[in-house]
Order: sequence, then structure tokens, then C-alpha cells
Amino acid sequence: MVPTCKAIPAGALWSETLSIFAGCCRNMPKYILAIDQGTTSSRAIVFDDALNVVTVEQLEFEQFFPDSGWVEHDAEEIWQTTVSTCRDAMRKAGLEAAEIAAVGVTNQRETTVVWDRRSGKPIHRAIVWQDRRTAARCTELKELGLEALISGKTGLLLDPYFSATKVAWILDHVEGARQLAADGHLAFGTIDSFLIWRLTDGRVHATDATNASRTLLCNIHTASWDSELLEAFDVPENMLPEIHDCTSDFGDTDPALFDGPISIRGVAGDQQAAAVGQACFEPGMLKSTYGTGCFALLNTGATPVSSGNRLLTTIAYKLDGDITYALEGSIFVAGAAVQWLRDGLGIIQDAAQTAELAERADPAQAVYLVPAFTGLGAPYWDADARGALFGLTRGTGAAELSRAALEAVCYQTRDLLDAMRRDWNAPDTDTTVLRVDGGMVASQWCMQFLADILNAPVDRPMITETTALGAAYLAGYGAGVCPPPAGFAEAWSLDRRFAPQMAAGERERKYAGWQDAVKRTLSNSVV
Repeated sequence: MVPTCKAIPAGALWSETLSIFAGCCRNMPKYILAIDQGTTSSRAIVFDDALNVVTVEQLEFEQFFPDSGWVEHDAEEIWQTTVSTCRDAMRKAGLEAAEIAAVGVTNQRETTVVWDRRSGKPIHRAIVWQDRRTAARCTELKELGLEALISGKTGLLLDPYFSATKVAWILDHVEGARQLAADGHLAFGTIDSFLIWRLTDGRVHATDATNASRTLLCNIHTASWDSELLEAFDVPENMLPEIHDCTSDFGDTDPALFDGPISIRGVAGDQQAAAVGQACFEPGMLKSTYGTGCFALLNTGATPVSSGNRLLTTIAYKLDGDITYALEGSIFVAGAAVQWLRDGLGIIQDAAQTAELAERADPAQAVYLVPAFTGLGAPYWDADARGALFGLTRGTGAAELSRAALEAVCYQTRDLLDAMRRDWNAPDTDTTVLRVDGGMVASQWCMQFLADILNAPVDRPMITETTALGAAYLAGYGAGVCPPPAGFAEAWSLDRRFAPQMAAGERERKYAGWQDAVKRTLSNSVV
């Protein structure tokens, strides 16, 4: 067992907190292993006890697109890449299991795995959060009048994005699955649950409150599974994991994996982990992560805020038994648009080229890309919308398309923040600073355009690996080697603030063009 530090006095200064931790942690393991299992790759990052990055290992895995709007992953490949990156990161850092205080897990959310408890093997490929195959089932449930009940309990919209209809689809389309579930042989989990099961050699079937809140099966007011929701989606309760706080004891890893057991002490879905990594612990604090998709979270405190603008009400984190809520806006395609330029069109070789090309784009061309490759997320939630390009001329080339791809991410972010301002009535909302992270924030051009189109400051932190940082912090806090949230927040440091520079008239003209492009893209042609 990892020894724990003595209690930190209420109101202790950061210097006092550090002194207490230094005194009680001399003989404790000094490192934390963060598993960051994303949509396109698995990563393992070793942090020291000051939460500095020591080593990073990453492996991509295959994406499967078996039909239009369908996206799948091989959960076995996810498992293998996770274990491989963890071993490589530990070896590169020269660490043994006994030197690691805890493992933190963060993961792509909503992606659904069903596996056989007897073997630990999935019975079908994982159905990814981007997948739209259950759109018709969601429409059926809406027609049955269940949307208000479901949204009231979950804070979510009735959409194929979430896990519940994915679970039912697997049970209904894998031969014999319903009977296996009835016999108690099948387990369901989001990626965190699947990894915890395999890491603990099947001893622990658990999830945390943030991942549970993304399934459409969890009542977010109680952070527990809901029998009415299970009945509505036809998902057997015996398949479900236990729901824990984000810093609970999730068991020890199988000693055979890393030549010794390591305690799993922190779990959160990727966007909530990023909010923790950005130290968004106070109501009104806002972060946006730019990866495959883009996800903005606004901390609303202990009270869930119901959205009138088709945003999601979700659990931001649950610590020490207390739930903190957030408003979330989800953009399905952000970095994925840059991947499309590279892999689909072949007009760039790497993501960094987009900013260089965008700077050279013809300013007279108003080219708009609406990247609705798998529908549109918040605040539109149109599963049937598909991507479109507007404003093309004979002079449109790689530079203009690159600019349009980057600008689309920024326009979509404004869509989200405008909706949040309408839902969240705090007096300082108009002056909210946006903290950003993810791969795309390395682009100076993109971040400046983001600040310009939002007319708000954009803060990029020193550590941009905030998703993994959040998982590491949760694990370290759970293991007693990291300070409470207030102390962690004091250590957050700014790399650069991007201040808006664009003239108001130009800003509104550009955004009006975006809104017109979206209107033309929506399947019902109504914004």
C-alpha cells in the first residue's frame, strides 16, 4: 500500500502545502504513469511528483469504416498498444513498478466495448463515439416521447454519439449476445472500463462518474445507473460496471504486466481530464481541447445547468463524494479535418503545413469548409448533415482549403461559446478567458484566429498535454502524492495569451459567412 500524507490544514498556503508533502512523501514512489487512450492513438506518459513530463510513448492504431457513417476500433489493438506504450515509457524512464505511485487513466469517451467476462475478449469491434449507425433508433425513441425523460436524467441529447444505443446494437447484431448477457457472461464498458478490466486481470469492473455520465444510462443527479434508462435502451443491468469517484481505488495492475503491481487511482474521460489538467476548478472557468474533435467545457459548480441551446449537461468530476458539473459543447471534427487534407486529399504531408499555407491564402477568397463528415455536433446536433465546401473558385487551392479547415474549428468554437453565454447567466461570462490544449494549439495562426473570431483572450498553458496531466493529477491526488485542487491550480502556468486583434466589422462579416454555410449544410436547412 502507498503511504498517505497527513491532512492539509484548511486555508494552507501553497508553500505550506509543499512543505507538508515534502516532509511526508520522502519515502513514497515519486512517479505517476498516465494512460491517455485516444481516438487515433494510445499514449503513456510518465510524470514526476511535480507533474513534469519525463517520458512519452505513443502508438497509432487502425481505424475501421465498414459503412457510411460507421466508425470502429479493434479493442484488442487498443489494449496491446496501451500495454506496449506503458512498458516502453517505463523502460525509457528507467523505472520499475515499485517506483510508480499510481496509474491514471483517461480515454476517448462514449466508445463502446462489450466483452465476454470468461475470456476478456470483445464480442465485436468497439463502436466509436463518432459512429452514427444508431441514428434511426434514436429517432424511434424520440417518437416514443422518451427524449424529455432521458435528457432530464442524463443531461444529454438523444443522439447516436452516446453509448446506450451502441450497446443495444451490439447485443442485437451479434448472434447469441442477448442470451449471453442474460446468463451474466457479458460486460459493457467505455474504454476506461475495458482497460481497467484487463489491467486488473478481470478483478475490477468499474468506471468513474465522468465516463458513466456519457452513456445515456446514468442519472447525473445521483451518479448512479438508472433503471428507467436501462429499460428504455434495453440494456441489462448485470453488464454494467460500478461507478466510482475520479480518485477512487480502481485496483492494482496485474503484476505480470509491469513486473509488479501498480495502483490505479485516477480515472476520467478525456475532456473532463483536460478540464482538470487546465485547473478549471472554479465555476465560470472554461477550457477547449483540440484533438480529433473539439470539446469545450464550462465549469458550472455544484448545480447542473440545463441548456436551452442544445449543449450537454455533464459531470465535470467527482472528488471526495462531491459532484461538480459542466456545460459541454462537442464538435465532431477538428483535427480530423486536417487529417482529411492529408490522408483524403493528399494536399499536405503533415499538420504543421496547414498554418503555413493558411498564411499564404488569398484573402479575397471567402472559402468555408463545414466539416460535417459524421454529422454536426453542438449546438446543431444534426446526424444527417454532411460536409460541404462553399465559395470555391478556379483560384482555390491548397492554401485556401487549409485556411478553411483551420477557420472551421474556430467558427465552431464560437458557436459553442455563444451558446454557453446564453445558458450560463454569470455576470462575467462575456469576459471569460478560454484555456486551450490539444495538438492544434501549437499553431500560432490558428490560435490567433480563434481569439479574433471569439473576441476573447485565448490562453495556452506551458504544458499542453493537459488531458494526460489531468489523469496524472487525479491519480497522484488519489494516491496522496499530489496536493488538493487549490494547490494544483496555483501551479498552472501560462505559455502565451492570444489577444483579439481583428476589427469588429471583419469579425462579424466572416462569422456571418460561416453561419450561412452551416445553414446550407443542415439536413433540414434550418439553423
